[in-house]
Amino acid sequence: MPVRPPDENEVAALAGTYGMHPDEAEVSSYTPLVAAFLTSYDAVEELYAGIAPQPPADRPSTRPADADNPLGAWYVRTEIRGAAEGPLAGRTVAVKDNVAVAGVPMMNGSHTVEGFVPRRDATVVTRLLGAGATVTGKAVCEDLCFSGGSHTSVTGPVRNPWDPTRTTGGSSSGSAALVAAGEVDLALGGDQGGSIRMPAAFCGIVGHKPTHGLVPYTGAFPIESTLDHLGPMTRTVADAATVLDVLAGRDGDDPRQPADLAPASCAAALGGDVAGLRVGVVAQGFGWAELSETGVDDTVRAAAGRLRELGIEVVDLDLPWHRHALHVWNVIATDGATVQMIEGNGYGHNWEGRYDPDLVAHYGRRRKETADRWSPTVTAVALAGRWSIEREQGRHYAMAQNLAAEVRRRYDEALSGVDLLVLPTVPMVARPIPAPDDPLEVRVSRGLEMIVNCAPFDVSGHPATSVPAGLSEGLPVGMMLVGRRFADATCLQVAHAFEQLVGGFPGPPGR
Repeated sequence: MPVRPPDENEVAALAGTYGMHPDEAEVSSYTPLVAAFLTSYDAVEELYAGIAPQPPADRPSTRPADADNPLGAWYVRTEIRGAAEGPLAGRTVAVKDNVAVAGVPMMNGSHTVEGFVPRRDATVVTRLLGAGATVTGKAVCEDLCFSGGSHTSVTGPVRNPWDPTRTTGGSSSGSAALVAAGEVDLALGGDQGGSIRMPAAFCGIVGHKPTHGLVPYTGAFPIESTLDHLGPMTRTVADAATVLDVLAGRDGDDPRQPADLAPASCAAALGGDVAGLRVGVVAQGFGWAELSETGVDDTVRAAAGRLRELGIEVVDLDLPWHRHALHVWNVIATDGATVQMIEGNGYGHNWEGRYDPDLVAHYGRRRKETADRWSPTVTAVALAGRWSIEREQGRHYAMAQNLAAEVRRRYDEALSGVDLLVLPTVPMVARPIPAPDDPLEVRVSRGLEMIVNCAPFDVSGHPATSVPAGLSEGLPVGMMLVGRRFADATCLQVAHAFEQLVGGFPGPPGR
């Protein structure tokens, strides 16, 4: 569709948005100049049509009836069979609904994305299918993935299989519920502030956030490029390692990935001797005021203590920057998401890689139509970010990105003396799902209160695995194992050894 050039009144209005005040003669001169620039936009659209992918026509999908979706965890059901052979042959997988599956509707939990159908699979979906997996549907995620609770998706709350009145955590809410309930073998999650690990902890499953850049993000809806991660959510550590091996590696389309990336096999590392490793229990991961529950802290400390039975040395570690790092994440996530996800229509500008012009256009059109229907967490971030950018010119984002290097250095320094850091994944067990008419402050709190231990490692990029540590009040507690960058195998190796030590991880009652 040709780009309509602005008339003189519109050019004058555009100038006003920059604080310019051209006179009538200048406006008259600029108007045809602007139109001349825009002729290349029409040419680019015509050229792109020649390379744009065509979506497959053989991937039907259906919205499940409520009776067939008691946890509210499925967005759509489908059945896309992968290769006949491979490490995931015969395994079913749910794909988080911020990840593109060509020909299958994608909503990202939001009215703003509703109605979009991708033309091309995300790289991770291509890899899952190539490894033999069968994609059986898209799992519900939270509104634009900006919630650690499971109550913000426009399809309704996602319920925890351990107690349907409780949150699953988010934003990979449906992925966690479906794996925990046994409705799929495996699931794909995304993590910008803990969104793989937090729902894994609340639902009693395994969730691994890879080192930033290990798994290509190409084809998933971005929030903030320096925070974006994709990774596996599974019932066992062995499954998580197998899936990670399938997902990891460069695709050439994602600038988040280092040029010299050479992933080691995580599955091959499982079962190796962990005796002699050293882990540090991070003091600042416990005792968060008004958040940490004694039952959770005690369960994680007890689980960490059991690592000694494996010949692992367990020491206490003081790491004040763990608390500072949360502030750094807050600024990057707030300003970064405002500029890239909200105002940049998901993809933003100024990076080399594969964009999705169809999604950019769809989201951009609907953003102005549906902003009043965003969840309170998205709205609060958009307002805070826009205020910061207008009043402070984005200088705090610049500071925070510079501080991210310091955060990374402090964790690297701590990890030079130990092989892993240990702390609670989330400081509490799953809390009740808030009602739609609860005060806005309550709904926002239930969406963000649990991120305190997870979000810092999205800033630093270190790999982190959440495994079930036990139960508190009859609900799962997650223990997080954080490793050196690109030492994902060490996280999973120790997690697997712990799983074997405790005799496996229990599932929800009756499932």
